[in-house]
Amino acid sequence: MENTNKNICNPKVFKEVFDLYAEDIKRFLYFKYGDLQIAEDIMQDTFVILWQKCAIIKYETVKGLLYTTANNLYLNVKKHEKVVRKNRHAFICNSTNESPEFLLEEKEFLTKIEIVIASLTEKQREVFLLSRIENKKYREIAELLSISVKAVEKRMHYALLIIRKEIGNI
Repeated sequence: MENTNKNICNPKVFKEVFDLYAEDIKRFLYFKYGDLQIAEDIMQDTFVILWQKCAIIKYETVKGLLYTTANNLYLNVKKHEKVVRKNRHAFICNSTNESPEFLLEEKEFLTKIEIVIASLTEKQREVFLLSRIENKKYREIAELLSISVKAVEKRMHYALLIIRKEIGNI
C-alpha cells in the first residue's frame, strides 16, 4: 500500500499504524522505564493522542511523532514521580503524630519559655543558655565567662528558681 495520502483518521489505517508500531513503542518505553505496565499505559496514551490529532498528522511523519509523543509522556511521568517523591518526603518530615491541641499547647509553652528566659538577668540568661542550650559544663562556662564555678552555680540556681516559679518544673 502506498504511504502518501493515507488518512490516519481512517480506522483501517489507524489499526495498520497501531499494528506496525505499538510493540516497538512499548519496548522502547520498557527499556527506558523498566516497568512493563507503565510502558503499556504510556504506549496506549500515545495512540490515544495520535487518534485525537489524526486529522493534522501526515502518514509519512507518524513514526517520529509516535516516538516523540511516547518519550514526552515518559518524561512527564518521571517529572510527576519526582514531584510526588519530593512532596512525600516533605510531608513525612513535617508531619507528627501529635494532635493539633498538643501542638498548640507546645507552641504556647515555647513562647512562655522564651518570655521567661528573656526576663532573666543578663548574667543568669547567659549561664542558663550556655548550660541548657549549648550543653556546656559549669567548669567550661566559668572559663568562658572568667568567673568561678561557684558563681556559675549561683547564677544557674537563681535562673532555675525563676523559671520554675513562672512555668513549673522543666
